[in-house]
Amino acid sequence: MKRLAGWYGGRSLRSRLAMLTAAAVAVAIALSALACWFIVRDRLYGQVRQTLSDTRPPGGPNGVSLSCEPTAAAALAGANKVGTHPFPNRFDVQYVKAGDDVCFPYGAERIIRTDPSDLSATGVSIRDGSYSDGTPALVKRSPAQVQSGPNVKSYTVLIAVPVDTVQSSLQQLALLLAGVAALGVVGAGVTGRLVARSALKPVDQLTNAVEHIARTEEVGTTIPVRGDDELARLSSSFNSMSTALANSRERQIRLIADAGHELRTPLTSLRTNVDLLIRSNDTGRPLPEATRTKLLGNMKAQMQELTVLIGDLLQLSRPETSRPEREHTVVALHEIVHRAVERARLRGPGLQFALVVDPWYVRGDGPGLERAVINLLDNAVKYSPPGGTVQLALQDGRLTVRDHGPGIPPDELQYVFDRFWRSPSSRQLPGSGLGLSIVAQAVQDAGGEVSLGPAQDGGPGTVATVRLPGQATAP
Repeated sequence: MKRLAGWYGGRSLRSRLAMLTAAAVAVAIALSALACWFIVRDRLYGQVRQTLSDTRPPGGPNGVSLSCEPTAAAALAGANKVGTHPFPNRFDVQYVKAGDDVCFPYGAERIIRTDPSDLSATGVSIRDGSYSDGTPALVKRSPAQVQSGPNVKSYTVLIAVPVDTVQSSLQQLALLLAGVAALGVVGAGVTGRLVARSALKPVDQLTNAVEHIARTEEVGTTIPVRGDDELARLSSSFNSMSTALANSRERQIRLIADAGHELRTPLTSLRTNVDLLIRSNDTGRPLPEATRTKLLGNMKAQMQELTVLIGDLLQLSRPETSRPEREHTVVALHEIVHRAVERARLRGPGLQFALVVDPWYVRGDGPGLERAVINLLDNAVKYSPPGGTVQLALQDGRLTVRDHGPGIPPDELQYVFDRFWRSPSSRQLPGSGLGLSIVAQAVQDAGGEVSLGPAQDGGPGTVATVRLPGQATAP
């Protein structure tokens, strides 16, 4: 059994499907053939029994001539016939009586083998029997009164009909059904093979696509989808997965390229300053104290810029999908806003902050949301004019941050949340171009949405709007 299971398990899916199809068809044909054979057998034997039941003994109780001599049986055994057969070519009749010889009507042709139960038969019945030469037959037995001289004797009359032709027909039918079943199984195997090849064609395409990706690492390969069955759903799922992998790789490549580009400038400046300090030491010509202090200050600022850039990159290295629910907690957004404003005051000491903050509780990542609010305020501080005002409001889950700076041109609004994108007019200002990308990711993780646009009152500046689902009271 284990060997058979191992042999079956080692076959291809196409072969196993063809084998299962052939096996199912074989079972169905075998059951149908058996049912057909039994039905035909019952019908044929039923017709013989019905005909035999309708047959009456010849000549009536007093009108039959019997030969009860021992030589009668011998004559029959020698195939000698006398007279006319009472049932030509159909039935054979004989009479039996306890203690007497078997009696035959004149013209009888064959001897019916008697059974001990025939002598005690009281009613009409039909049993399986045979002739003396072994030919199978159905035998009807019934009581009969026969006039013999002045006396009336009781006999059991046996009427038999051969069923060898019925059995021969059933054997031929069995051979015919076996041949049809064999042809059906072979045809089912061939058809199952063709059906399996056609049905599993999408699987072959999927396998080829997976092998191609594994060999060439070219993600994004798709296969055609036909229909709406399970294989079509599998193909669609594979295409979606392949497209998602391609997009993920493209984002990774773009992130690496952009990060390399952004890191090149501060690293080049650092290397230039370090080379200048080393050259001054090697030549024995120390730099003036003011120049040296300025160089060290620039190096410190560049190191801080690198630190911020690397932190932003780490923040964005997370997948662009929502965090699992188990990492989200209930966060008091109004408290986060107050902490972010305190930090923003330190970065813009000459600015005014107008606050309207109502309680609002959301479910999300607390540090990520705090980083998002800080980035929005940093942008507002960076682009606000000296002595300007930053307006911040949190009402009914809607957080708005407005500055009164130069604003963003309308044709650039579609790029503000892209990684490393910076407006041409603000590239001289410090920053990595990742702040708003971090804002968008944190807000999306919390199930909210963020937008950036011009002030609604037509005045100068830009308004950042964040909408987060939550409630005004602590849960």
